[in-house]
Amino acid sequence: MFKKILIANRGEIALRIIRTCREMGIKSVAVYSTADEESLHVRFADEAVCIGPPASSESYLKISNVIAAAEITNADAIHPGYGFLAENARFSKICKEHGIKFIGATEEMINLMGDKASAIATMKKAGVPTIPGSNGILSSFPIASKTAVKIGYPVMLKATAGGGGKGMRAVWKPEDLQNAWDSARQEAKAAFGNDAMYLEKLIEEPRHIEIQIIGDSKGKACHLSERDCSVQRRHQKLTEETPSPFMTKSLRDKMGKAAVKAAESIKYEGAGTVEFLVDKHRKFYFMEMNTRIQVEHPITEQVIANFDLIREQIKVAAGIPILGINYYPDQHAIECRINAEDPSNDFRPSPGKITIFHAPGGHGVRIDTHVYAGYTIPPYYDSMIAKLIVTAQTREEAISKMKRALDEFVIEGIKTTIPFHRQLMDNPDYISGNYTTKFMEDFVLQPE
Repeated sequence: MFKKILIANRGEIALRIIRTCREMGIKSVAVYSTADEESLHVRFADEAVCIGPPASSESYLKISNVIAAAEITNADAIHPGYGFLAENARFSKICKEHGIKFIGATEEMINLMGDKASAIATMKKAGVPTIPGSNGILSSFPIASKTAVKIGYPVMLKATAGGGGKGMRAVWKPEDLQNAWDSARQEAKAAFGNDAMYLEKLIEEPRHIEIQIIGDSKGKACHLSERDCSVQRRHQKLTEETPSPFMTKSLRDKMGKAAVKAAESIKYEGAGTVEFLVDKHRKFYFMEMNTRIQVEHPITEQVIANFDLIREQIKVAAGIPILGINYYPDQHAIECRINAEDPSNDFRPSPGKITIFHAPGGHGVRIDTHVYAGYTIPPYYDSMIAKLIVTAQTREEAISKMKRALDEFVIEGIKTTIPFHRQLMDNPDYISGNYTTKFMEDFVLQPE
């Protein structure tokens, strides 16, 4: 087992990893930028090293500084958390070259699953369902038209250089394809300087459902069931739950087997998430694989007895094999991401000093956070400042518990997304489990 782990991250995930290290008797090293000197992850680590100024590019993303911190503290492993360098193949390679264990995927695995085309090709080879689409770039409109007929309408035109929804058009019938083709290409050319297009089957009423997996160095993998992450705004998750209210036992078994097959096909080592889109007919399609721990991992831990995903990551990295059994939820858990944002002002970031901080408590309530009263939230990083997780016997009870916990959660001095989550818990469609990835398009926030 490792003697000392450096955590190449900040905030709540760094503190989360530090806590498990301490329980395992492993020394921890925090790294921090000058903007994060007062963060709790710096205070509770066994050692702390400043690695640069506030800008991520000069601190948390600067590989040379992170490696130097590991070497001067004699850390024998690095845990990247999520974001920053967690899925950076070059960083994984450099750690290996310096004799430091990267607690995550290898360079080869990150490259394989990080490139969408290679990931889809790998999944097809493994027999995992993928979204039907064109074989690469569409060379002309006639080719696009033939491909759309072959796939079957509705279809989605997408710019290969796309992002932020630009260069994307949903097409429901053949006579609309030409206009969509022309306008999407024009928009893509203006936005990215590249008007190359490809085409996919449009997934109707999609839900974003992911399967948590763990793989060991022996090539064995298991799954820990699903998380429903469909409540999103601009592709950013707002809340998650497990089990999904849309899931059936049969679908869970099929998706779990597909996720394990995906992991074992590449001999995946570590914690990862296989992400699927599921349509209204409960047909599921591989979307991507995240080769790291997820923000929403706590809800999985809460519904599976005595399971610490960070501990499992560390054990697998140390060469300890997994049991090889799949796990299923025996309770219901919901997570609300508490961001320093103003939901009544288009979720504008709200950095600044927290003057009052009162966290909710009680049975089945968990808070993962690095902030406190008097802490100043810097404007340089992601706006998430806490995760509120509740666990209960049923979904109905979990929603009631979340309402109560949100009512108790007091953060003053800045704006937060607490009011949004409180209204979400009263939304009839959310309460009934009738939501898709389009949910936020129709959600209207009421004035406080």
